[in-house]
Amino acid sequence: MSKKRIPWDQYFMLQAVLLSTRSTCNRLSVGATLVRDRRIIAGGYNGSVSGDDHCIDVGCYMRDGHCIRTIHAEMNAISQCAKFGEATDGAEIYVTDFPCLQCTKTLLQAGIVKINYLRNYHNDEYAKELIKMKNVKLHKVELNSETINQIKFSSYLPK
Repeated sequence: MSKKRIPWDQYFMLQAVLLSTRSTCNRLSVGATLVRDRRIIAGGYNGSVSGDDHCIDVGCYMRDGHCIRTIHAEMNAISQCAKFGEATDGAEIYVTDFPCLQCTKTLLQAGIVKINYLRNYHNDEYAKELIKMKNVKLHKVELNSETINQIKFSSYLPK
C-alpha cells in the first residue's frame, strides 16, 4: 500500500499557516510562503521591525484604524528575498489571508504570478482589479480535516 502524499497547494498553505504562529500581532496572525518551481524561496509573518517592540508585548500602535508597527507577512517574505538576493519574478505566494491593497501592489511589482490564499479578509475591490489587469492567477486554497489528519503529528511526540 502506497502512502498518500499531501497535495502541493495544501502543503505550501500549511507552511504559511505554520509561519503565522510566529506573528506578533494581536489583531490577526498572517503567514506567507513564497514559492518558485515548487521550492520555498522565503517565508514571512506579520510583526514588528526587528528590534522594535512587539504588539503582543506592548499593544498595537494604532493610527487611522491600522496598526502602523506591523509589517505584513507578504512584505516580510518579499523583504527576505531582497535581503538574501532571491529573485521573486515568476514566483507564487501562499498567504493565509487575502492580501491588502498595499501588499497586492507590492506582490504585483515583485513579479508574483499567482496569489494563493486561505481566507477572505476585507478583499479590496481595487486589489482584485489590479490582479485581474496584471493577469495574475488568484486561487482560494481549501484546507480540510482530511488534509490535516494526513499529518501524523503524534509520531513526532515523545513516547
